[in-house]
Amino acid sequence: MEKILKELAENNNIRTNLSALRQMIKEADKKALVLKQVKNKESLFFSFLQHEDAKTRKNAALLLGDLAYQNALEALYEAYVSETTLFVKASYLQAMEALDTGDKLSAWKEALAKLLETEPEPENKKHVDEEIRALRKLVIREEGISRHTPDIKGKKVKVLLFTNRTQRETIRRTIDCGVASVHPLGVLVETEQLGKLMQLRTYREMVFPLDIEGYLPSNPVEAAKMIWESNVIELLNGVHKEDGAYFFRIECKSAMDLEKRSVFTRKLATELESLSKGQLINSTSDYEVELRLIANKEGLFFPCLRLLTIKNPRFDYRKNAIAASIHPSTAALIMELSKDYLKEDAQIMDPFCGVGTMLIERNKKVPAREMYGTDIYGEAIAFARENTEAAGMRVNYIHRDFMDFKHEYLFNEIVTNMPLRGMKTKQEMDVFYGAFFEKAKKHLTKDAVIIMYTNEIGFVKKQLRLHKEFALLQETCLQPKNDFNLLIMGYKG
Repeated sequence: MEKILKELAENNNIRTNLSALRQMIKEADKKALVLKQVKNKESLFFSFLQHEDAKTRKNAALLLGDLAYQNALEALYEAYVSETTLFVKASYLQAMEALDTGDKLSAWKEALAKLLETEPEPENKKHVDEEIRALRKLVIREEGISRHTPDIKGKKVKVLLFTNRTQRETIRRTIDCGVASVHPLGVLVETEQLGKLMQLRTYREMVFPLDIEGYLPSNPVEAAKMIWESNVIELLNGVHKEDGAYFFRIECKSAMDLEKRSVFTRKLATELESLSKGQLINSTSDYEVELRLIANKEGLFFPCLRLLTIKNPRFDYRKNAIAASIHPSTAALIMELSKDYLKEDAQIMDPFCGVGTMLIERNKKVPAREMYGTDIYGEAIAFARENTEAAGMRVNYIHRDFMDFKHEYLFNEIVTNMPLRGMKTKQEMDVFYGAFFEKAKKHLTKDAVIIMYTNEIGFVKKQLRLHKEFALLQETCLQPKNDFNLLIMGYKG
């Protein structure tokens, strides 16, 4: 560092040394040292912003931004205003993103408006777009985004429910508030009762598909044109009380590598902004609309919108989760598939309750009388109690290994998401499932049921062969790829 600073003071290899300092400050301890040196040599570093070499000016600006050096604000601003080389201008703005620039808001808005009113030469468009993006970030950071109020009552809309792929038809049959059809990605519904549809618990996510012919190409300019010519603005205005600009981000689900995907989404966002003339504004940090692009095998995209303005409280009770937690929509689907075996006012046990999701969704489907949950993971039990309180329910949670659990009365149901194998061997899992069935017999009433979600179906069927008092009543594969199954077993007692 001493060598670099000496050379900078002597105006030797300035661009290279500034780049070297930028690499150096990626280490936290080095950043503090460099910042100290900049404070001692302000005039030197600020002078680099006026250097005759454009790349040197750019490196100097980005270094001051990396350091978040507040005293550099005026120097960076003056350099931005006087800069004539287009590819450098955005660098000053990017540097100022790390600083408090509140008093510059009117200047940013004026510069942004001016850029949006002009049509750059084709060879300059890339650099002007970068400047627009940088200005937009600064304005949004200071002003925030415009907010829209949902207005969905009585509105006829088409939505796509992302669901378990194997149970699309099952879920379709439960929908009584619109015209539903099976879709490759889930269930497509046309409805005028969106509020009622949102209460359905068995879908993971709801999106609004865009009306386009076929799929979007991987060319961002062509894709942007197709999106803009679709019903995107009509859709957005139709489900909100206010018109005006919509701030969006792009979520691209594709096999493209990260760099290519980033370039594609950035160009697409820029083209959409340009075509919409301010009706659609890209903002990756604060937004109300997510443009979701889902690639097919050919690399073409299915486009849809996820609207953050329309809140869905279905699973608001889930304040906490752990890595092994089942998704609430999967738990709800399990209860839907098990509904013929659920009894009202039953006494229910979950031996591996985690954060309580299975018990909560069981009780929402058919109200129980008493519910108990055990788990060896203490934090999960604490989370389960908080989740259950948020759901307005009562469950008796016990921090204990089910194999050591004792209780004075028996249960009508065991409802559980079985533990994953983890580091256990096949032999250890075989022993575990054997112990579970032996223990379950001690806690179940005659004609009780076990509702089990597991990816160890082989061990379960072995125990069913060994324990004739249990009978397999229903077997449903929910995740063929990972071999997760719902098994419903009756206990004869």
